[in-house]
Amino acid sequence: MRARGFEIVSAWQGRGVHLPVRKTAESAGYDIESAEDKDLLPGEVTVLATGLKAYMGSGEYLAIHIRSSMGIRHGLMLANSTGIIDRDYYDNEDNEGHILIAVYNTGKEPYHVAKGDRIAQGIFCRYLTADGDEASGVRRGGVGSTGA
Repeated sequence: MRARGFEIVSAWQGRGVHLPVRKTAESAGYDIESAEDKDLLPGEVTVLATGLKAYMGSGEYLAIHIRSSMGIRHGLMLANSTGIIDRDYYDNEDNEGHILIAVYNTGKEPYHVAKGDRIAQGIFCRYLTADGDEASGVRRGGVGSTGA
């Protein structure tokens, strides 16, 4: 039985996308690579494709964080601070659960991201719900579609 992990989105099969890995036994995050070459322009948000989707168990989510070296060395940050990939985002009807990384370039120069560059890290987390929570909706769409 599968508990949690990553898969390549069908549209990105055979395009050299690598599944995320942890670099050490004590690393919390799985390094996520860009699946494409893109220039990140100063003062702008750019969405990078990863070619990945994630599956996980009930009561879990995948937190997406910028790699610290990207922020410290290059002035890059996630446009939404931390990305949250919900369990029901997997295989949604809009984009099959494709994880997209929205990066904001705070610098004054363009920054080039090459395919295969490690841009973010994903950390699988558990969450708690409040007393009386009776959420029963079903996600049908892609990015930002809950409650839309």
